[in-house]
Amino acid sequence: MDIKEKNLRKLSYGLYLIGAMDGERPCGCIVNTVFQVTSENPIIATSINKNNYTWELVQKNGRFSVSILSEKTRKEVIQKLGFVSGKDHDKYEGIDYRMQDGLPILNEKCCGALICKVVSVTETPTHMVVLASVEDAFDIADTVPMTYRYYHEVIRGGAPKNAPSYIAPEKEDTSNKQTSAQRWVCDVCGYVYEGDLTQEPDDYTCPLCGVNKTHFIKETKEETKMAETERWVCDVCGYVYEGDLTQEPDDYVCPLCGVDKSHFTKE
Repeated sequence: MDIKEKNLRKLSYGLYLIGAMDGERPCGCIVNTVFQVTSENPIIATSINKNNYTWELVQKNGRFSVSILSEKTRKEVIQKLGFVSGKDHDKYEGIDYRMQDGLPILNEKCCGALICKVVSVTETPTHMVVLASVEDAFDIADTVPMTYRYYHEVIRGGAPKNAPSYIAPEKEDTSNKQTSAQRWVCDVCGYVYEGDLTQEPDDYTCPLCGVNKTHFIKETKEETKMAETERWVCDVCGYVYEGDLTQEPDDYVCPLCGVDKSHFTKE
């Protein structure tokens, strides 16, 4: 990682759902850049990749919603909304949302939501930077807003290639890495805790699903070794397959974006 990438990673981001309408069908995408530009007659700015179908809808309709994700928003919801295209997927199927002023708002443990009208657009080589006036705002839940750092370090989420802050994963130097590190797996949601879980306080809970320590099972050395030595990353959406992908059938597809095995690269 060069010094430019290193310092760009220090900039602060959040996690938001940009909601738009495709006719009568709700659509949208996850972004990490939404910020307030003015206080009087508030204006916000966001950045949307030009290849995102959501951008086509925002450009066409001139309005969109912003749902502010929280630390309680489930990883599975973020993956479904952020790693596939709304052009050929019903992103909102099975997800708790509501319609507000003709736009979709996420109820899934969100902090709040905004209804916005496009004021102006600036084009960059890959993204459109949108300035929009805030027409209305809504409280949803008294929760802590999710930062991009929390998403990566606690939830262990990845970034799709269309994200403005996407950086290709570096190949890890495992020459001196010990394979004896402890790994504890939540038996409810699959979250992996790396380290000595017994040193956590008694009231420690899973950061994803909220269950207590009794639901964590320590992996055997063989399971840990396999997880550390066999990791395959989808080059489309960033999904990580742990294990020996070569043992999967030829028709195996990425559970997030649906591409075949040829799009997975071994770390």
